[in-house]
Amino acid sequence: MKLGIIGSTMLAKTLGKKYLDAGLSVVYGVTSDFDTEANDWKMLNRVFNRICPFESAIIQSEIILICCENHYLGEVCKALKNVDIEDKFIVDCTNANYTKKLANSNTQQIFKAAPNAILFKAFNNLGIDYPNSDNLGVIKETYYCGDSDPDKIRVKRLIELIGYRAIDAGKMDNAPLLEAFYHLSKEITWNRKEESNYHFKLVSA
Repeated sequence: MKLGIIGSTMLAKTLGKKYLDAGLSVVYGVTSDFDTEANDWKMLNRVFNRICPFESAIIQSEIILICCENHYLGEVCKALKNVDIEDKFIVDCTNANYTKKLANSNTQQIFKAAPNAILFKAFNNLGIDYPNSDNLGVIKETYYCGDSDPDKIRVKRLIELIGYRAIDAGKMDNAPLLEAFYHLSKEITWNRKEESNYHFKLVSA
Protein backbone atom coordinates (compact mmCIF):
# COMPACT_ATOMS: atom_id res chain seq x y z
CA MET A 1 0.00 0.00 0.00
CA LYS A 2 1.37 3.41 -0.98
CA LEU A 3 0.37 6.52 0.91
CA GLY A 4 0.31 9.95 -0.73
CA ILE A 5 0.84 13.00 1.50
CA ILE A 6 -0.34 16.11 -0.33
CA GLY A 7 1.22 19.37 0.88
CA SER A 8 4.47 20.66 2.32
CA THR A 9 3.17 21.71 5.73
CA MET A 10 4.58 20.64 9.08
CA LEU A 11 1.61 18.26 9.39
CA ALA A 12 2.41 16.70 6.01
CA LYS A 13 6.05 16.15 6.93
CA THR A 14 5.23 14.84 10.41
CA LEU A 15 2.54 12.35 9.33
CA GLY A 16 4.69 11.21 6.42
CA LYS A 17 7.63 10.50 8.70
CA LYS A 18 5.42 8.59 11.13
CA TYR A 19 4.12 6.38 8.33
CA LEU A 20 7.61 5.86 6.91
CA ASP A 21 8.77 4.79 10.38
CA ALA A 22 5.79 2.40 10.50
CA GLY A 23 7.02 0.73 7.32
CA LEU A 24 4.63 2.20 4.74
CA SER A 25 5.65 3.46 1.33
CA VAL A 26 5.06 7.22 1.23
CA VAL A 27 5.14 9.74 -1.62
CA TYR A 28 4.84 13.50 -1.08
CA GLY A 29 2.95 15.76 -3.48
CA VAL A 30 4.14 19.38 -3.54
CA THR A 31 3.80 22.48 -5.73
CA SER A 32 5.97 22.89 -8.80
CA ASP A 33 7.89 25.77 -7.19
CA PHE A 34 8.58 23.90 -3.94
CA ASP A 35 12.18 24.09 -2.76
CA THR A 36 13.33 20.49 -2.33
CA GLU A 37 16.71 21.81 -1.16
CA ALA A 38 15.27 23.00 2.15
CA ASN A 39 17.15 21.17 4.91
CA ASP A 40 14.57 18.66 6.16
CA TRP A 41 13.07 18.00 2.75
CA LYS A 42 16.45 17.70 1.03
CA MET A 43 17.41 14.79 3.27
CA LEU A 44 13.99 13.19 2.88
CA ASN A 45 14.16 13.38 -0.90
CA ARG A 46 17.74 12.10 -0.98
CA VAL A 47 16.91 9.04 1.13
CA PHE A 48 13.48 8.17 -0.23
CA ASN A 49 13.29 10.05 -3.57
CA ARG A 50 9.61 10.56 -2.92
CA ILE A 51 8.87 14.23 -3.61
CA CYS A 52 6.88 14.94 -6.77
CA PRO A 53 4.04 17.15 -8.14
CA PHE A 54 0.52 16.84 -6.75
CA GLU A 55 -0.84 14.92 -9.73
CA SER A 56 2.00 12.39 -9.78
CA ALA A 57 1.64 11.68 -6.06
CA ILE A 58 -2.12 11.17 -6.44
CA ILE A 59 -1.67 8.76 -9.35
CA GLN A 60 0.87 6.67 -7.42
CA SER A 61 -1.10 6.42 -4.19
CA GLU A 62 -3.88 4.19 -2.94
CA ILE A 63 -4.58 6.36 0.10
CA ILE A 64 -4.20 10.15 -0.12
CA LEU A 65 -3.87 12.48 2.88
CA ILE A 66 -4.51 16.11 1.97
CA CYS A 67 -2.45 18.29 4.34
CA CYS A 68 -1.91 21.43 2.25
CA GLU A 69 -2.38 25.11 3.04
CA ASN A 70 -5.79 26.43 2.00
CA HIS A 71 -4.42 28.59 -0.79
CA TYR A 72 -3.15 25.44 -2.51
CA LEU A 73 -6.43 23.51 -2.21
CA GLY A 74 -7.70 24.71 -5.60
CA GLU A 75 -4.55 23.38 -7.25
CA VAL A 76 -4.92 20.06 -5.41
CA CYS A 77 -8.57 19.77 -6.49
CA LYS A 78 -7.56 20.47 -10.08
CA ALA A 79 -5.04 17.62 -9.87
CA LEU A 80 -7.74 15.33 -8.46
CA LYS A 81 -10.01 16.13 -11.40
CA ASN A 82 -7.26 15.32 -13.89
CA VAL A 83 -6.66 11.73 -12.76
CA ASP A 84 -8.67 8.56 -12.18
CA ILE A 85 -9.43 8.51 -8.47
CA GLU A 86 -12.08 5.79 -8.45
CA ASP A 87 -11.65 3.48 -5.44
CA LYS A 88 -8.84 5.62 -4.01
CA PHE A 89 -9.11 6.68 -0.36
CA ILE A 90 -8.90 10.41 0.29
CA VAL A 91 -8.49 11.69 3.85
CA ASP A 92 -9.03 15.43 4.25
CA CYS A 93 -6.75 16.70 7.04
CA THR A 94 -7.39 20.40 6.43
CA ASN A 95 -9.49 23.14 8.00
CA ALA A 96 -11.29 25.82 6.00
CA ASN A 97 -10.69 29.44 6.95
CA TYR A 98 -12.91 30.45 9.85
CA THR A 99 -15.96 32.34 8.53
CA LYS A 100 -18.54 31.31 11.17
CA LYS A 101 -20.33 29.33 8.45
CA LEU A 102 -19.95 25.65 9.17
CA ALA A 103 -21.07 24.74 5.65
CA ASN A 104 -17.96 26.41 4.18
CA SER A 105 -15.88 23.26 4.30
CA ASN A 106 -12.71 22.27 2.45
CA THR A 107 -14.13 18.76 2.37
CA GLN A 108 -16.93 19.90 0.03
CA GLN A 109 -14.39 21.22 -2.46
CA ILE A 110 -12.49 17.95 -2.40
CA PHE A 111 -15.68 15.92 -2.85
CA LYS A 112 -16.65 17.96 -5.92
CA ALA A 113 -13.19 17.43 -7.40
CA ALA A 114 -13.11 13.69 -6.65
CA PRO A 115 -16.74 12.41 -6.52
CA ASN A 116 -15.76 8.80 -7.20
CA ALA A 117 -13.18 8.55 -4.42
CA ILE A 118 -13.85 7.14 -0.96
CA LEU A 119 -13.64 10.29 1.13
CA PHE A 120 -12.93 10.61 4.85
CA LYS A 121 -11.86 13.42 7.15
CA ALA A 122 -9.25 12.92 9.87
CA PHE A 123 -6.17 14.48 11.51
CA ASN A 124 -7.54 18.01 10.98
CA ASN A 125 -7.59 18.57 14.76
CA LEU A 126 -3.78 18.51 14.65
CA GLY A 127 -3.59 21.56 12.38
CA ILE A 128 -1.16 22.09 9.51
CA ASP A 129 1.47 23.52 11.90
CA TYR A 130 1.60 20.28 13.92
CA PRO A 131 3.75 19.35 15.86
CA ASN A 132 4.70 22.99 16.58
CA SER A 133 1.23 23.42 18.09
CA ASP A 134 1.81 20.48 20.44
CA ASN A 135 5.31 20.90 21.84
CA LEU A 136 4.53 18.69 24.83
CA GLY A 137 3.13 15.85 22.73
CA VAL A 138 -0.24 15.79 24.49
CA ILE A 139 -2.41 15.12 21.43
CA LYS A 140 -2.98 11.39 21.32
CA GLU A 141 -6.25 11.19 19.38
CA THR A 142 -7.95 12.29 16.19
CA TYR A 143 -11.55 12.24 15.03
CA TYR A 144 -12.61 10.82 11.70
CA CYS A 145 -15.81 10.74 9.69
CA GLY A 146 -16.97 9.30 6.37
CA ASP A 147 -19.95 7.71 4.65
CA SER A 148 -18.41 4.35 3.72
CA ASP A 149 -19.02 2.20 6.79
CA PRO A 150 -17.27 -0.91 5.38
CA ASP A 151 -14.10 1.15 4.79
CA LYS A 152 -14.04 2.87 8.16
CA ILE A 153 -12.02 0.06 9.67
CA ARG A 154 -9.20 0.80 7.20
CA VAL A 155 -9.12 4.46 8.18
CA LYS A 156 -9.22 3.50 11.86
CA ARG A 157 -6.25 1.18 11.38
CA LEU A 158 -4.40 3.86 9.41
CA ILE A 159 -4.80 6.29 12.32
CA GLU A 160 -3.89 3.74 14.97
CA LEU A 161 -0.83 2.61 13.02
CA ILE A 162 1.01 5.78 14.03
CA GLY A 163 -0.13 5.77 17.64
CA TYR A 164 -3.29 7.87 17.73
CA ARG A 165 -6.62 6.95 19.25
CA ALA A 166 -9.18 6.92 16.42
CA ILE A 167 -12.58 8.35 17.38
CA ASP A 168 -15.47 7.72 14.96
CA ALA A 169 -17.40 10.97 14.46
CA GLY A 170 -20.08 9.55 12.18
CA LYS A 171 -20.97 10.47 8.60
CA MET A 172 -19.28 12.94 6.28
CA ASP A 173 -22.01 15.49 7.03
CA ASN A 174 -20.14 16.01 10.31
CA ALA A 175 -16.93 17.18 8.61
CA PRO A 176 -17.77 20.88 9.19
CA LEU A 177 -18.20 20.08 12.89
CA LEU A 178 -14.68 18.69 13.04
CA GLU A 179 -13.38 21.89 11.45
CA ALA A 180 -15.39 23.98 13.94
CA PHE A 181 -13.85 21.93 16.75
CA TYR A 182 -10.39 22.90 15.49
CA HIS A 183 -11.28 26.57 15.17
CA LEU A 184 -12.74 26.63 18.69
CA SER A 185 -9.42 25.42 20.09
CA LYS A 186 -7.65 28.20 18.19
CA GLU A 187 -10.08 30.84 19.50
CA ILE A 188 -9.48 29.66 23.07
CA THR A 189 -5.73 29.79 22.53
CA TRP A 190 -5.93 33.32 21.12
CA ASN A 191 -8.23 34.63 23.85
CA ARG A 192 -6.05 33.22 26.62
CA LYS A 193 -3.17 35.30 25.24
CA GLU A 194 -0.63 32.72 26.29
CA GLU A 195 2.16 31.00 24.40
CA SER A 196 0.63 27.58 25.10
CA ASN A 197 -1.84 26.02 22.66
CA TYR A 198 -5.12 24.55 23.88
CA HIS A 199 -6.51 21.21 22.75
CA PHE A 200 -9.53 19.05 23.51
CA LYS A 201 -9.62 15.53 24.88
CA LEU A 202 -12.64 13.27 24.60
CA VAL A 203 -13.77 11.66 27.88
CA SER A 204 -16.81 9.57 28.74
CA ALA A 205 -18.80 9.94 31.93
